[in-house]
This record gives sequence, C-alpha cells and structure tokens, in this order.
Amino acid sequence: MSVSLETRRLAERLGALCREQGVNVVTAESCTGGGVASAITEIAGSSDYFETGYVTYANGAKTRLLGVPEALLAQHGAVSREVVEAMVAGACAASGAGLGVAVSGVAGPGGGSAEKPVGTVWLAWGAPGRIHAELCCFPGDRSAVREQAVEAALARLVAWLEQG
Repeated sequence: MSVSLETRRLAERLGALCREQGVNVVTAESCTGGGVASAITEIAGSSDYFETGYVTYANGAKTRLLGVPEALLAQHGAVSREVVEAMVAGACAASGAGLGVAVSGVAGPGGGSAEKPVGTVWLAWGAPGRIHAELCCFPGDRSAVREQAVEAALARLVAWLEQG
C-alpha cells in the first residue's frame, strides 16, 4: 500500500513514541478496512510496538472479536461514539495493547443518511478507562474519506502519546 507523505510521517512519529514509551498499539477498524494498520506496518520495525489489528467491517464481527454489545449497536448504530469507544476497549482487552484506536464511518458512495451523511466518521483512541472520541466529517469520495480517516487516527494516537 502506498501512503501519503503526511501519513508516513505520522506513522514514523507514532513508532518513535511507542518505542520511547514502551507502548504497544492496536487498531480496530471498520470503514478504513485495515488502512490504519497498513500505514503503521509500512514502517520497518513496527513489530516492536504493533502486534495485531482488527478489521471488523460487519456488526457481527464487532461483537464477536471486540465484545461490542449487540444492544449498543442496535441502539446507537455502528457509526457512533458509543460503539467506537467500545471497539477501543475491546481491542485493548483482546490484544493486551496499552493503546488503541478505532474507526467507524460512512465512506460512501452509498450508505449515508440525513443523520449520518457520507463522510461521517467516528474515531476513538486511548487506553481502557481513558478513551476519547471525536466526530469527523470528511469531504470527498470514498477513497478520500478513508485516507483522511487513516491520517486522523494516526494523528490522534501521536497527540495522545505526546501529551503523555
């Protein structure tokens, strides 16, 4: 996979910070389809701080692999603060990683609604008990939305580690 220069810069910075702080990171992805994990593993030596990632595109996978409650998905939908926070917590618990990031959104071109139009992406990142989430609205086509979501996820992880 080819990544943008900014995405590569963020992935390199993430790696340096993970090594400095002795932190392992895990990804839990839906609309990005493994793009965050791919960007992380584009960096040589990433196995020092990245062991696994989860691509949970369907709701059933979110429940089976990450322990996201079916009731939470039914009540809030996959593209929600509640679900991405549960995805981070579940990914960290399943992998033993100290830091996680989750992405769920509507990349398009279809699947959007008035409430959650194409480009709507929820990100969550952090550690169990200290998870932050953010709603993003990315412009562009499917590829652009996915690329922006990957970059945003990496940027949030970098900022988390820089803030200690």
